Amino acid sequence: MTFDVQEELKKLPGKPGVYIMHDASDAIIYVGKAINLHNRVRSYFRKIVGRGPQIDKMVQQIARFEYIVTDSELEALVLENNLIKEHEPKYNTMLKDDKTYPYIKVTLGDRFPRVMMCRQMKKDKAKYFGPFTNGTAVKDTIDLVNKLFMLRTCNKALPKDVGNDRPCLNYHIHQCAAPCQGYISEEEYNGKIEEVLRFLQGDHSRILKDLEEKMKQASENMEFEEAIRYRDLIQSVQSVSERQKITGSTGEDKDIIAMAQDGQDVVVQVFFVRDGKMIGREHFYMTHVSEQSKPEILEDFVKQYYAGTPFVPKEVMLQYEIGDVEILEQWLSGKRGNRAYILNPKKGTKEKLVELAAQNASLVLQQDKERLKREEGRTIGAVKEIAGLLGLSGISRMEAFDISNISGFATVGSMVVFEKGKPKRSDYRKFRIKSVSGPDDYACMKEVLTRRFVHGMEEREELRDKELEDTFGSFTRFPDLLLMDGGRGQVNIALQVLQELGISIPVCGMVKDDNHRTRGLYFNNVEIPIDHRSEGFKLITRIQDEAHRFAIEYHRSLRSKNQVKSVLDDIPGVGPARRKALMRHFKSMQEIKEADVQTLMQIPEIPEHIAEEIVKFFAH
Repeated sequence: MTFDVQEELKKLPGKPGVYIMHDASDAIIYVGKAINLHNRVRSYFRKIVGRGPQIDKMVQQIARFEYIVTDSELEALVLENNLIKEHEPKYNTMLKDDKTYPYIKVTLGDRFPRVMMCRQMKKDKAKYFGPFTNGTAVKDTIDLVNKLFMLRTCNKALPKDVGNDRPCLNYHIHQCAAPCQGYISEEEYNGKIEEVLRFLQGDHSRILKDLEEKMKQASENMEFEEAIRYRDLIQSVQSVSERQKITGSTGEDKDIIAMAQDGQDVVVQVFFVRDGKMIGREHFYMTHVSEQSKPEILEDFVKQYYAGTPFVPKEVMLQYEIGDVEILEQWLSGKRGNRAYILNPKKGTKEKLVELAAQNASLVLQQDKERLKREEGRTIGAVKEIAGLLGLSGISRMEAFDISNISGFATVGSMVVFEKGKPKRSDYRKFRIKSVSGPDDYACMKEVLTRRFVHGMEEREELRDKELEDTFGSFTRFPDLLLMDGGRGQVNIALQVLQELGISIPVCGMVKDDNHRTRGLYFNNVEIPIDHRSEGFKLITRIQDEAHRFAIEYHRSLRSKNQVKSVLDDIPGVGPARRKALMRHFKSMQEIKEADVQTLMQIPEIPEHIAEEIVKFFAH
């Protein structure tokens, strides 16, 4: 059934909701929300000048659209976020984030509360601190709190289980007051929890003063081990205290958000301020941003970020003024449980904090671009250098082959694949040589290459029959350049196989010197020298080493299996199951050889007649 766009546009209701654009293959390519679906969706299909090539390109791909009516714009906002996260449409600006942040949770709903780490905030009676960006620091803080205040770490149901078991090790090493034994009252224990809450809120001075007094007292009493314990606790408290940078005296929770953009690359920086202290920062990448203004990118970030994080601070301070502020504040307030504000500070301390976040975003973006530039030199740049040396163009996929054997035993071949200068391990393949006996590397290589390309041609034919020509597997896609581990001989073998199969692929040899180090490239009957300091040479070396490593590992695994098999599986009546039972029971092959019949019969899988066969086998 055909979709008549103009006819469907007439049916659009003038209500809030979400619209979903599909392409010809029915994939979702864009999701948006609207206060008025009738006006918003129709705007895409008008001839509007200056709308931007990206949007025009998206509109050209729309084969049909659908919509979901909601009761309010707020409901539309929530639904839009959910659909974007689920379908990741091609033309929506996307937040690239797989982070989940740790929180410190104090289980105030328990009679004897615990302090623990969690990654989700729930609507319960617990008190949460965070989110934090450093999971190790969170664990260290929790360990410190438990040691300082001697809190329980068990999950016993107290006071119901009091006295049911002996006290655990933590009690004996003075790290738990053992409420499970009734050694501390509920009132005294909860007094410690109040101190914990003050400590986690940043009040460290009181506990430091108390620890210093105890350390001095222990030292005066010549209890030096105890004094050292207090000293270590003081250092731990100071370490936790130094992690928190004071940013204000209001004691409020804030997120400070700013961004930096360089063409298609966007980094958003978030500073986390909790109880007036900056506890950490994190950066995020945004994609599909070409046609959007900076305020629009920041608005999309706010929607997607707070849709996925359980904690909403009282204030969200942004670098730019964004649209939909009222509806976003309403949404954030609902998630928070009380009023949340979106601010765009223009002066004073808050404005300086936003500037600092923007500077950090620019720094991350610059460092990332420099890293990518270096990486590109090592990968794509190196491929271009190799292509230039060979006089080729359009090289992306390279395949290299190697043979491994010891005196012809269990000969194997390896195929490694590099795309754009990076290993594509999902396309690596192993070959166990079937038609060649003895150490004949040329014949082995001919078998490997023949099997590789015949398999690829058969897959291509099968896909063509199913009209799936654009589907590529590891064998279906042929390389742009074939790299052989050797010179003239290996290259000629490869050219012979390709000629017999009617395939045209450039073949290049990786020539080694007498010390088995890469010397140059062999191409079109000429050895081409290559600068040993160049990225192209380093890439060739990496490919050569990877092909060799992959073949050696496969050969080693086969060799070890065959060695075990040759010793035990040659014994009459001993198959894989009994071999495994023997290896599980005895520590070494030598113990099996020295065992008598009675010892062997202790293994349930070994009856008397098999035990006798084993003893008889090793007696000869």
